[in-house]
Amino acid sequence: MKIDKYILSRIIIPPLLFIVSIGIFSIIAHEIVYEQEDWFDTETFSFLKAYSTDSVIRFFNFLTFFGSGNFLFPAYILLVLLLIYMRRRADAIHVSILAVTSTFIIYSSKLFFARPRPDLPLFDKLDTFSFPSGHSMGSFVFVCILIRELWDTELRGIWKWTFSVLLLIITLAIGLSRIVLRYHYASDVVGGFCLGLAYVLFYFRIEKMLKK
Repeated sequence: MKIDKYILSRIIIPPLLFIVSIGIFSIIAHEIVYEQEDWFDTETFSFLKAYSTDSVIRFFNFLTFFGSGNFLFPAYILLVLLLIYMRRRADAIHVSILAVTSTFIIYSSKLFFARPRPDLPLFDKLDTFSFPSGHSMGSFVFVCILIRELWDTELRGIWKWTFSVLLLIITLAIGLSRIVLRYHYASDVVGGFCLGLAYVLFYFRIEKMLKK
């Protein structure tokens, strides 16, 4: 049974998630971004608008900060310094590489797809491109790193699962905030999460191979 669980969790699930993530991202890029099939984005905006009270908007405007570079950049620096302090220099290097390369992927993807932002944002208008959502991918990658570090600790399993789920809820809420505030289309956010998951799975695999 232990061998079966290992094969499932280490050999079957990660490649399957990678393929599914790339597949969904590709479908969004082709059908929604290039072909401009906007029913998904339109329906999502309409649905969320009915629940976007002033208090909800204020909450998401606060939460969206945690997916921005103003938060993630110093957070990465603190994490890298902590790993160096713990004499885990190799891990600090890999976290640094993940931070830099994921940021490069975000901005290069935006330039490649060049999708305009939604009209009528609730706050400041942004001049950068929309697809994929940088807040979604950036926060997701950072959260995945935190979850992996969490599972390397000696915490009880129940606490590992609890904190992991909470971290994932936070990054999903950050993505949702981008739609509520009309900084992104729903497809931008889903695309950002898919691209983030695919890249994390790819990089973690490469990192594991390099450590052998």
